Amino acid sequence: MAPLGVGGMGEVYRARDTRLGREVALKFLPNLFAQDGARLECFKREAQLLASLNHPRIAAIYDLEEDRGACFWRWSWSTDLRYLIASRGARCPLADSLSSAQQIAQALEAAHERNIVHRNLKPANIKFTPDGEVKLLDFGLAKLLESEVADSNISSSPTVSHGATQTGTLRPFWSCSQAG
Repeated sequence: MAPLGVGGMGEVYRARDTRLGREVALKFLPNLFAQDGARLECFKREAQLLASLNHPRIAAIYDLEEDRGACFWRWSWSTDLRYLIASRGARCPLADSLSSAQQIAQALEAAHERNIVHRNLKPANIKFTPDGEVKLLDFGLAKLLESEVADSNISSSPTVSHGATQTGTLRPFWSCSQAG
């Protein structure tokens, strides 16, 4: 295993699935957090949320396991946009950039259709398969909205979180409460 990154809700490692012969990423809940029931539930909720989004532009999760007090889940490993920007700089062809932007929009649209707002869109959370296909991941800060009838009023848009994120307020990075 090789470390890929550390975030507020987990540690991510690149690994090889020897049973199926493929590269995977493993996200572990740190041991300290695994003992915290609220954080453990947030971690499981993220895995369940990601598993519920069956879309070609959203990373597929393979499983969620609890082993010896550690909670982890696997998904396919791929290169992220952060790395591609650093390695290519401004040399990315316009057609490739537009294709990537369209694929990102498709992933977000699929989540919004399920009343899920990602809330953590950044280059590190946008992955690319070896074929150049986009996979959106890291739904740890996602917000599941209540179903509501859309109208022309922007305040009822499915992408507005109704108080979940307000100017001038902070929420703990580990909070995953569904109450605004």
